[in-house]
Amino acid sequence: MNHNANCLNCNTPVADIYCSRCGQKTDTHRITFKHFVMHDILHGVWHFEKGILFSLREGITRPGKAGMDYISGKRIRYYNVFYLILLIIGLNLFITSYYEKLSHIYLGTNEAVMTGVVKSVGEFLEHYSKLLIFSFVPLFALNSFLIFRRKKLNLSEHFIIAGMVFLGVMIIVTVTNFFFFLDFIEHMDFLSSFVNAFTPISIILFILVSYYKTFRDTYSRIRTLLKSLLFIFLLFLELIAILVLFLGYFTNWTYNIKGTYS
Repeated sequence: MNHNANCLNCNTPVADIYCSRCGQKTDTHRITFKHFVMHDILHGVWHFEKGILFSLREGITRPGKAGMDYISGKRIRYYNVFYLILLIIGLNLFITSYYEKLSHIYLGTNEAVMTGVVKSVGEFLEHYSKLLIFSFVPLFALNSFLIFRRKKLNLSEHFIIAGMVFLGVMIIVTVTNFFFFLDFIEHMDFLSSFVNAFTPISIILFILVSYYKTFRDTYSRIRTLLKSLLFIFLLFLELIAILVLFLGYFTNWTYNIKGTYS
């Protein structure tokens, strides 16, 4: 390792292992293949105490508390949660696309039979699915901002909590999506149906528990539970409103989706 008198990034004189101006480490080294793989990739990205893997673990085990830690200033260990959500959404879209291709081969499904509204919706989702899925984060943030006001967090801070909770939701969705490939294995397809039925329940419970644990120190247990249930109720109302608007747009506000298959 080489300890430099000046930071190689901003040329500021340094006397410690980190530059006081830009934060870069001063013990730089020549990039080798071994160090690039073992440190810059495996250690920097998948380290259990910092990076993507740490953020994923926090998102599924303690999302609300992790969000509060981030708000309080403990930020260096976390990968940007919103970038991570977009990455996982992209992974899920890839999994779904691959599943559909296998369905055409092994289950005999056929895209050609889709007409009318179904085809229009499919084309819309193909182009805007990432944006549509990510739009749940503002809904989470707005609901918690309106319901848990005693915590005195601003809307941007509620966005952080919402991002961590939604990250956990996307992890659940990703894991369950892999189970759908059991459709192509004889005598195992029943597991896919079970997971498909259980996933919405697990997501609702995950959101409920996450927000309850986040704000239980601010209210009484009963009141925190009631507010968390209200959060879920508002989310359902918003989803119904979005669905009504969505179907209205693609049916010219007639809501007639009969005959979409020929």
